[in-house]
Amino acid sequence: MPSYRYQGRDRQGNAIQGELEASSREQLARNLQNDGITPTRIEVAPADEETGTGAENRLQRWLEPRVQLGDLAIFSRQMYSLTRAGVPIIRALTGLAQNTRNRRLARAVRKVAESLEGGRGVADAFAAQGVFPNLFVSMLRVGENAGRLDESFMRISSSLESERETREQVKGALRYPSFVMVAILIAIVVINVFVIPAFADLFAGMDQQLPLPTRILLTTSALFLDWWPALLVLAGAGVAAFLAWLRTEAGRLRFDGWKLALPGIGSIVRRALLARFARTLAISLRAGVPVLTALAAVAGATDNAFVASRIREMRTSVERGESLLRAATNARLFTPLVLQMLSVGEETGRVDEMMEEVADFYEREVEADLKRLSSYIEPVVITGIGILVLILALAIFLPMWQMGGAAL
Repeated sequence: MPSYRYQGRDRQGNAIQGELEASSREQLARNLQNDGITPTRIEVAPADEETGTGAENRLQRWLEPRVQLGDLAIFSRQMYSLTRAGVPIIRALTGLAQNTRNRRLARAVRKVAESLEGGRGVADAFAAQGVFPNLFVSMLRVGENAGRLDESFMRISSSLESERETREQVKGALRYPSFVMVAILIAIVVINVFVIPAFADLFAGMDQQLPLPTRILLTTSALFLDWWPALLVLAGAGVAAFLAWLRTEAGRLRFDGWKLALPGIGSIVRRALLARFARTLAISLRAGVPVLTALAAVAGATDNAFVASRIREMRTSVERGESLLRAATNARLFTPLVLQMLSVGEETGRVDEMMEEVADFYEREVEADLKRLSSYIEPVVITGIGILVLILALAIFLPMWQMGGAAL
């Protein structure tokens, strides 16, 4: 029989808490009420949430797959259907927790249901799990206050599905060049370990000075063979230092700013972020979220620290009394199209509609550019491979040509 922790008040109004076994939460609540205790919170005791030791549970949770956008989109769509049909939210959450394949998300949904049974608000219960994005929580809070949770879940699902599609397009466009770069690195390792040493013995007997490409290639190969443990440690330390730098606020801010400045790709990333900003802001405003709260939610939903910092600066400016257009202009982040649409939206009181149009425009542009991205990258990759092959050929054949000329 599972064990539950409870909090409540006795007949005198004194706070009381404890831990008891019961067949279900409902049975425990009835038992407490029979004993003169009014329960305010009932949750599964941590020791009974999962089997195994604490170390085993921590290892299992660490190995569990993260909650993806697709999981959240499906969950939101299911919640919309259930709440729209009039199913009580606690019953809907309990049923979805049992049928959700992602264990991390299932556990979070189960805890949300437990929090709601304990009297906690819907948005606060979701926010406490650390799994659901800020925009998710903000839109739920609006729906909770307006009594329209079903519409909030529908808007959340649409937003998450759109963002997931954009990310999949970016990954698909970068998949080919990523494979090619990995193949080039493997080829460099094979050349330095197996190919160059075979020619090094041949060139060692030459009395004349070797050409510069050959000397560079022989030196690189010798360095790789003699010092590979140190190079491996140095590479690992470099990666660790880079990741540690990325975890700092200044490092993440600088790196995300560099991504926007990359030739070709940076422009696509910027427009994709602008489309996400416009779409998220439109959804938030249309759901009735105040501008300041909407900007905070948009900043939290942006996975680029540089863009998020500029949006927070916008929020601060609007909080000081500046117009949304002036704040966006001072942020030095948005294109003239976005600024123009913001101006029209503020004049007509239809910022949400204007942002929808901006999002549609940029999403179409990003989709078209992503389809052409592979054709842009292929010549660059082929040129890089050609240069690598040329250097290798010159390094190997130039000494042979010299030997042939000396023999004549």
